Formats: sequence, structure tokens, C-alpha cells
Amino acid sequence: MYSKELLKGTLGVIILKLLEENDRMYGYEICQKVKEISEGKILIKDGSLYPTLHKLLSDGIVTIEEVSMGKRIRKYYRLTPKGKTAKNEVMDELADFISTLQKIVFDSNKPFPAI
Repeated sequence: MYSKELLKGTLGVIILKLLEENDRMYGYEICQKVKEISEGKILIKDGSLYPTLHKLLSDGIVTIEEVSMGKRIRKYYRLTPKGKTAKNEVMDELADFISTLQKIVFDSNKPFPAI
């Protein structure tokens, strides 16, 4: 499992990418999908997920669709058009950051080490 510090800066982009690929998702579903894809290396806690989702909502990046599930209401999150643009921008920025980090941390003349 990765440290909170590493995850903190990437949680938003993880959520945006999953919403792009899956159209709409609810919070628990996002947590489970990340756990599955990362083979348990990334575990998202509610205390991190929901503040990030609420920030994305207040910024107009995602919308909420409430669906009645018996006596419960499930909140599905979906990217807005603004969110799709933001996802592309943050993915480009992340790719550039990873490339720069690799140059700083690892010798740029050697292949990226296997973990």
C-alpha cells in the first residue's frame, strides 16, 4: 500500500479517469475499482474520497445523480463537459510530472527500474 502523501496528489485524477471510463460511479464503487485495478496497492478511505468528490462537485467538474435503491438513495457521480476538459488537462500535467520526476529521481539514461 502506498503512503497517504503519494495518494493525496493523485486522487482527483484517479477519480476523473475512472468516471471517464465508466460513465457514472458511486463512492464505494470507486474505492473498490481502484483496489481491484491496483491489486490492493491503493486503498481509498472515505475520509479522502468524499472531500475530493465534494470539491469536484463544487468546482463543476462532476455532477450527482441520485437513484432510489429501496429505502436508500445512491449518489452516482458523473463528469460534466467541464470535467472532461479538466481530466484531459490533468492527465497531460500528470504525464509531464511523472516524466520530470523520473529524470530527477532516476538516471534518465537508464530504463525505468522494475518495481
